[in-house]
Amino acid sequence: MSEREAASASAAAEDSRNLLVRVAAALVLAPVAIVAAYAGGWWWVALVTAATIGLYVEWLTVTCRERSVLVTATGAVALALAAPFLALARIEAALAVLAIGLAGVLLRASQSRIWVLAGFLYASAAQLASVVVRLDPVQGLAALMLVLLVVWGTDIGGYFAGRGIGGPKLWPQVSPKKTWAGAIGGFIASLLVATGFSLLGYGEALPLLIVAAALSIAAQLGDLLESAVKRHFGVKDSSHIIPGHGGLMDRLDGFVAAIMLAAIFGTLRGGVDGVGRALMIW
Repeated sequence: MSEREAASASAAAEDSRNLLVRVAAALVLAPVAIVAAYAGGWWWVALVTAATIGLYVEWLTVTCRERSVLVTATGAVALALAAPFLALARIEAALAVLAIGLAGVLLRASQSRIWVLAGFLYASAAQLASVVVRLDPVQGLAALMLVLLVVWGTDIGGYFAGRGIGGPKLWPQVSPKKTWAGAIGGFIASLLVATGFSLLGYGEALPLLIVAAALSIAAQLGDLLESAVKRHFGVKDSSHIIPGHGGLMDRLDGFVAAIMLAAIFGTLRGGVDGVGRALMIW
């Protein structure tokens, strides 16, 4: 076997091991998310809050500019204190707590206040959006599952289409492995998810296809944005907390972008209490 063939075989074996690790991690994490989403209320808020605190901590770690324990703790405490109000659907009170938390982290930050501001806004917006989409007692679960499955479908479809087809890179300066084939494959997978929801009677086909398409594009843009931030600071993974996936930022970047878009669109169309209905019923 030539040196090139040996290197190719080694790379293929490594890819296979990485895929197995990714699948194993997903088989653990996905059911946890689904169960918490189904339970809603305090269970979902608790999971979301833990994840967004992790996002905030990882963001500060990745940007490598603000390692202050006080800045980290202030933001984490604000996110935690907002959780009970979110669980009780007191959105205005939660916003007030997060606004105070934002002022606190900015006052305590001694450098790179723009990155600290961006990190806290990123985490708190993800927390709020994730809860608001689930609030509707009738359509909230369906809307949240649509977002989750579109994001997962986009990720899975993109992975296999990118690996199987390859071809031109999507944005090599930011994400060297992502291809146009992967982006299109992920987009098509999201449309299949929407079609499944329509066939199961959760909404009309065309509106669901439009929503899924927008969410898929948002998820892919969120992925690229997170990659751009990491590349700016010379970081490969935001952490190594999730085997085969890296950190929470690496795993949740697409979901954060998609859930924010869903929350904004749903709120504009149906109000804070009607985000689920606004996404699912047209």
